[in-house]
Amino acid sequence: MGWRVRGVRGATTVEANTYEALERAVLELMEEIEAQNDIDPREIVSATFSATADIDVVFPAKIARSRSQWEHVPLLDVQQMHVKGSLERCIRVLIHVNTPLEQHQIKHVYLNGARGLRPDLVCAQI
Repeated sequence: MGWRVRGVRGATTVEANTYEALERAVLELMEEIEAQNDIDPREIVSATFSATADIDVVFPAKIARSRSQWEHVPLLDVQQMHVKGSLERCIRVLIHVNTPLEQHQIKHVYLNGARGLRPDLVCAQI
């Protein structure tokens, strides 16, 4: 069928609002999304990260940009809308990537405390 732009979702939580905790969480999430979907960073169209208001020490996109071949990927950080009782210290990502995979073949990755966010989308819960 050919290559198309597809959306890949992912989310994770951090133990604390520290640079080290965010770096660990973002790098783990990005590595797992790439591995599960055989993503070549050169095929990424863009990525949007959201973080809950209790995360404010570093932009998740800054950490993602430090990865090999991510320096030219258009990245955006936004603050997640606050909803009473929602998951705390959560980072979400939506990556648009050129891929030969069909949308139903995409493996969305939810790690740590974010595993229960979208069980209907999750193909691989690590």
